[in-house]
Amino acid sequence: MCPLSRRRFLIVSSAAAAAAGASIGAPEDILSHPRGWVTELERPRVLRDAEGCLKIPPRTIVSAPAPRSAGGPHDYYSEGDYWWPDPRDPDGPYLRRDGESNPANFVAHRDLLIRLSIEVPALTAAWILTSRREFAAHAAAHLRAWFVEPATRMNPNLQYAQAIHGVDTGRSIGIIDTLHLVEVAQSAIVLARDSAYEPFIREGVRAWFAAYLSWLTTSARGQEEREARNNHGSCWLLQAAGFATLTNNDAVRNACRERFKKEILPAQIAADGSFPLELARTKPYSYSLFNLDVLGMSAHLLSDSEDDLWTFRLPDGRSVEGCFRFLVPYIASKSSWPYRRDVEYFDALPVRQPSLLFAGIAYRERGYLELWRRLDPDPQAQEIIRNHPIRQPLLWLHE
Repeated sequence: MCPLSRRRFLIVSSAAAAAAGASIGAPEDILSHPRGWVTELERPRVLRDAEGCLKIPPRTIVSAPAPRSAGGPHDYYSEGDYWWPDPRDPDGPYLRRDGESNPANFVAHRDLLIRLSIEVPALTAAWILTSRREFAAHAAAHLRAWFVEPATRMNPNLQYAQAIHGVDTGRSIGIIDTLHLVEVAQSAIVLARDSAYEPFIREGVRAWFAAYLSWLTTSARGQEEREARNNHGSCWLLQAAGFATLTNNDAVRNACRERFKKEILPAQIAADGSFPLELARTKPYSYSLFNLDVLGMSAHLLSDSEDDLWTFRLPDGRSVEGCFRFLVPYIASKSSWPYRRDVEYFDALPVRQPSLLFAGIAYRERGYLELWRRLDPDPQAQEIIRNHPIRQPLLWLHE
């Protein structure tokens, strides 16, 4: 069967994955032919996971009623992690405890979304490796259920995400939950490019993402999230860029590219390459790695022959490259981290940060690639899985 998390997520055995990776060295032409190197490394993990995923039927948010949601059965709903009952008024408005997740809050829809984001990319990566139709067909079945079929599809908005009991029926910061759709969208791009699924599913998926992108860019919640100056703004950017790529929306892609250079980098990066707003949180290490991944993937997705975001620098020299120079030493040696430890899951990090791979390719840094190879590709902890939304590099190297 498809590996299931000991908690709620679909996962795989990290020990098995590590053993598979350890048996593959870095060939001399790693920088000349990174796709071949990644394919060799990833093949055992991808095929093992995808074979199991073939046995798991699609399941959408409609299967998980949300009693406290102000929306309907097709509306995505989640509750803010760091909000807890007031000990003096247990039934009253919840209070915030930054960095401490309340396990009683409703997260079933987010769990299902994360599960989708694991299954569809794994199946699509297996399709890339094998051209076996059953992998593509099962990925398409998930896409059809979530985005096309009227009885099971999710409405293309996040109006009710990250609600707070007694405070708000939904918040703009809930938009970060659909970061897990970025690799689903990339899977849809690969499948469409290969003509691997029926045209009506392809067009239905594109229509759903076009509608969601419109909501993301024009709604009050979407615009508020876009303006966030920390990792939330970065995640809005990566989502908008990914969904615009799927829907061939060049206007949004161009706007995202300009926003990366004129808004995101100036607002978020210090002179030394650190992220001050992330370092100020109760999980400074986790949030810094997470933001690095999102910015790195944005650079990979948005760069073209005329505008290379990997090498772009602000007038004062700040750049995404500087962020890697700052953080990579602490990925290689967490014990040297000079800031406070995260309040949760510090010992579970780092994992196989996807941005390391693409930065290694962009900057021709063999050390980045070797470090990426050595890290755990399949984290087990719920919180780490949530902050690790890019898991299938073959999708991003597919031509």
